[in-house]
Amino acid sequence: MLNKQSLKTVERAVVLLSGGLDSSTLLHYVVKKLGAREVHAVSFLYGQKHRRELEAAA
Repeated sequence: MLNKQSLKTVERAVVLLSGGLDSSTLLHYVVKKLGAREVHAVSFLYGQKHRRELEAAA
């Protein structure tokens, strides 16, 4: 289980990116606030979102 102290900085991260506001904000937070230098944003069509959101994430 993570606590606030363990989230002060990270070197690497993986973010699921739908292209919506929430996941885009999380990606920004991971890079700017947590200082991640290596970030992999993963997007995929899972049938619940509009294709245009996935295209926005690309």
